[in-house]
Amino acid sequence: MAGKIIPIAMPKWGMEMIEGQITKWNKDEGEAVSPGEELIDIETDKMTNVYEAEFSGVLRRRIGMEGETYPVGQLIGVVADESVPDAEIEDFVRQYVGGSAANSQAAPTSSAAGEPAGYARAPNPEIVLQTSAAPARLGAAEVEAQIVKLGMEISPIAARVAMDEGVDLTGVGATGRLGRISLEDVAHRAGRPVGARKDRKLISPRARKFAREKGIDPATLQGSGAEGRVLAADIASLGSSGVAGAFEIVRMSPMRKAIARQLSLSKSTIPHFYLRAQVCVDALLALREQTRRLEGQAFSVNDYLIRACALALRQVPDVNIQVHGDEIRRFAHADIAVAVATEKGLLTPIIRAAETKSVAAISREMRSLAESARAGSLKSEDYQGGSFSLSNLGMFGIDQFDAIVNPPQGAILAVGAARRKPVEANFALSFATVVELSLSCDHRAIDGAVGARFMAALRTLIEDPETLTRAA
Repeated sequence: MAGKIIPIAMPKWGMEMIEGQITKWNKDEGEAVSPGEELIDIETDKMTNVYEAEFSGVLRRRIGMEGETYPVGQLIGVVADESVPDAEIEDFVRQYVGGSAANSQAAPTSSAAGEPAGYARAPNPEIVLQTSAAPARLGAAEVEAQIVKLGMEISPIAARVAMDEGVDLTGVGATGRLGRISLEDVAHRAGRPVGARKDRKLISPRARKFAREKGIDPATLQGSGAEGRVLAADIASLGSSGVAGAFEIVRMSPMRKAIARQLSLSKSTIPHFYLRAQVCVDALLALREQTRRLEGQAFSVNDYLIRACALALRQVPDVNIQVHGDEIRRFAHADIAVAVATEKGLLTPIIRAAETKSVAAISREMRSLAESARAGSLKSEDYQGGSFSLSNLGMFGIDQFDAIVNPPQGAILAVGAARRKPVEANFALSFATVVELSLSCDHRAIDGAVGARFMAALRTLIEDPETLTRAA
């Protein structure tokens, strides 16, 4: 390996991964690296994984910082033999162009010129396009809307620069890897240099406008964006005097970013409607207490609700669906995604074929999945897919709420806290323990009458809980 420089790029684990956050380096600069050693802990939008070395050498540079997020393919470290001079390492880092080694942890092969793959001569770190005219800049919201339509067809760096620079992406040619729009493509569309020189302050166009209106010098500010970029929110947090109040910047984790993207997409593209009902749970609570006394174990109310939802979905299969464009997929089994709150965000592990499982089996599986979710050790098959979702905030004392549909699923049930309330029955007033339920539906695929039939079936199952304990 003498004389060879090995780049470490942000790996790609799964088709949907576009970026990762370095949570921990397990080696310091100058330490030896051997194949199979755990080198970096990296958090994606769903889990924390370990980058294992498939090469040997010495960790010469830790470029990626702990707590920072980097797109797939970006250089985050360098391994080389001790004999390689520091100047050569610095030259490599300065001129490295990610991509050829972006999706591999193995030592790259040498290029025809004798340099390792991923090593490229970039005479200027800023992309410069000689042109006589530059298109007008768009607003950040307009560019973001274009990027949403493109989906995965634009690289993360190109997308970020396009938004910061207000580049119109309409009809732009894509020359990047996998047919995606690259940073170079954004430069050509812009008709001007894009990117940021190290000798100038990084600031978004909106932030620059706000700063000018408030008479604030951006050079005096510490930005909260990537690489210290000053964002509009940084300017907005300042008073008229330009002095910021006390606040803490908390950067979104990859998981939180994924949740934000998913929920924004859901609320902006899915026509929601809501069906609300009040159900009595006295019989269910009595059954739960009886089970605890006789069998020495008490299942959670949520375990019974998962079973109830599964059986109701079997009765009303038109709610047990996913929506993919103009295609509705109706599933034979009720794969119920259950919301689990973790320190890093909301995860929805799935109870597969819940209609075939007893309450006891659901309880055991749910405990295991919840523990894995909070430990960040869920496998992709534990949370991908699902035909229906259940979100219960009753344990937090919330009486009633409406949840956001989790696409591509067609519906989600929101469950509130159990409360003693006066109710009318047989022309008399009495007290009962009731729970407020709210069903959020995708109106493209589920009509009001269908949702109402599901809620009626669910109420019957909950208020006659003996049906939940029959053989699965």
